[in-house]
Amino acid sequence: MADVSTLFVTKLYRAAAEGVDNRELLASCRSIAADDEAGKRWSKENGYRGYTSYASLDDLPKRDPTINQLKAVLDKHAAAFARELHLELGGRRLKLDSIWINVLEPGGVHTGHIHPHSVLSGTYYVETPPGASALKLEDPRLPLMMAAPPRRADAPEPERSFIYVQPKAGEVLMWESFVRHEVPPNAAKKARVSISFNYAW
Repeated sequence: MADVSTLFVTKLYRAAAEGVDNRELLASCRSIAADDEAGKRWSKENGYRGYTSYASLDDLPKRDPTINQLKAVLDKHAAAFARELHLELGGRRLKLDSIWINVLEPGGVHTGHIHPHSVLSGTYYVETPPGASALKLEDPRLPLMMAAPPRRADAPEPERSFIYVQPKAGEVLMWESFVRHEVPPNAAKKARVSISFNYAW
């Protein structure tokens, strides 16, 4: 009888972020989005339906105490995920490298991408109204499967080429930064508000 092993597992970290006040965090996101003219301009010029501080602000934890509180919570989750991944960090810790706000209006998308200069990437979800976009994750092996047939529709989740994860407000999701991911069209009637981040070594 054949022995089939599972190798090279891709992990997704998912947890409730205890100790974060989402009402205050939402107010901070809205206030920063309203005041950040450079971010609004970049979002418009790059076809981002809504607002992102990705290309305009690099000091959110210093700028806002609620986001700084979120950073402290994320640091603990990143350390826990690094342990789960058995990363040998040589006595060092992963460090928050970048963090940015996303306000994705109805119909808005974020096309598929990776974060090549980071170790871990993730998102904390501030507000996810009914119909808000899922997170779509892609099997990292997919670009190498040039001649492979598609997976069956009833394939178990670990064997699928794409996984859709429906986040909840107050949750943090993390994955290794080489995992390609995207946000499909936001079908909610309100904006989907999140804070994304990268950790580097």
